Amino acid sequence: MGLNPKRSSSEDGVPNMVDLVRPDFLYGARHTQAILLFLLITISYGMRVNLSVGIVAMTDPDASPNPDVPTYSWDDTNVILSSFFWGYVIPQIPAGQLAKEYGPKWFLAGSSAVGAAFTILIPFAAPLGSWAVILCRVIQGLSQGFIYPSCHNLLSKWTPLEERSRLSTFVYAGGPFGTVLALPFSGWLSGTSLGWPYAFYIYGVLGFLWTGMWIFLGENSPADCNSINPIEKKYIEVSVGHSKHLSPPPTPWKPIFTSLPMIALIIAHSGQDWGFSTLLTNIPTYMENVLNVDIKSNGLLSAGPYFAFWVLSFVFSAITDYVISKKYVSTVVARKVANSIGVFVPAAALTALGLISNLDFDVSAITILLLFIAVGVNACCYCGYQVNHMDLSPIHSGTLMGISNGISNIFAIIAPLILQFIVTDEKNPLQWATIFYISSGVYIGTNIFYIIFGSGEIQPWNDVNYKTTHNRNIEKVMDTSSVITYRC
Repeated sequence: MGLNPKRSSSEDGVPNMVDLVRPDFLYGARHTQAILLFLLITISYGMRVNLSVGIVAMTDPDASPNPDVPTYSWDDTNVILSSFFWGYVIPQIPAGQLAKEYGPKWFLAGSSAVGAAFTILIPFAAPLGSWAVILCRVIQGLSQGFIYPSCHNLLSKWTPLEERSRLSTFVYAGGPFGTVLALPFSGWLSGTSLGWPYAFYIYGVLGFLWTGMWIFLGENSPADCNSINPIEKKYIEVSVGHSKHLSPPPTPWKPIFTSLPMIALIIAHSGQDWGFSTLLTNIPTYMENVLNVDIKSNGLLSAGPYFAFWVLSFVFSAITDYVISKKYVSTVVARKVANSIGVFVPAAALTALGLISNLDFDVSAITILLLFIAVGVNACCYCGYQVNHMDLSPIHSGTLMGISNGISNIFAIIAPLILQFIVTDEKNPLQWATIFYISSGVYIGTNIFYIIFGSGEIQPWNDVNYKTTHNRNIEKVMDTSSVITYRC
């Protein structure tokens, strides 16, 4: 195996240096890192969402055939569901900074281990009262608050520009995939004689297993990876312009917070989190109380839309990378089109959900189809705002993700709490319709702002020396005769 000797050229006839160092082997160290991050997010989302089904079983004496499985009478279930995000928003910006300064490897290891420990503790905390479960969820949120900024930092160093949408989407698709696994599994387990506590025990053990794998296989960057093939290392570093020997520049806080493209990204992220968190935390409750779906079927049907999300994320990311690499459209146009598909179609589906709530005949099948559309097509956002941080600033991408994820998740807290005030009768479809209309409006309004002010270009505040550094990296491979002699 070695370099791909194909000489492609840019539009002005100058050889494309990234193509000159592109390896011809299909699997490399960057793929190992992507798989590990995918597994982390899959398990972490399982820890995050299994309570959405578990809370139904925890408050339903008939959920398990085993009378020894404890149940509780809580009137603050929506507060319990939203409490994860109370802790989640706090470390976002510091996590991005710490990952940039010290590398994200050990922060991810600690995040996984702490999250796993407090997942296992939830069944032991529940007898003390809902406040104890809330405390466990807050600490879970605090630990998982390090994950997305750290992952963004790693992806900015490990993903070549030409593969950014695909590899980033693969990693972040762990979210819907983890949801697909956790919701039916937790629903099924809650309906067995083992009962809901084992859903938490199993995910805690998985978290500890991942931590062990990451300690041995995870790396902060290609420059830190001793096992990486030198051809792949050169390919990645030429593409993204990173070097182990460059100290990260100071974070330009004022330019970041006064940048319209960054503000547009934050608003798009916030709108997405409002709608997504509303559905993620409440689809099981909606299924049970409005559609009268039992606990076992509830988990399976609740997971269905996220399976559609997971599958479609790969379709959308492949298309987005293709049109960008072929230069059919600019990066910014691709991001805005992808984001618009990802929110305008779900907004229409949520509006339709609200409208059919007034119908007198059974609309369960139509409702489930619309939920599939509302959640599934939302996957296109993974090719929009979700990777836009790396477009705006490869160097500060982890910090940017921390900023936008921290602010946006404030809305992930607010949305379920507003639902508690509006949906006073969980069996009333008209009250749920109001929630769907609000989410639809938020989707549309925030994306319009993103369309107007979003960008796909590296911003001046990224680093005044960035382009110079990137060009120097390219110059190092200009002697293609020596580059082509590399073999693995």
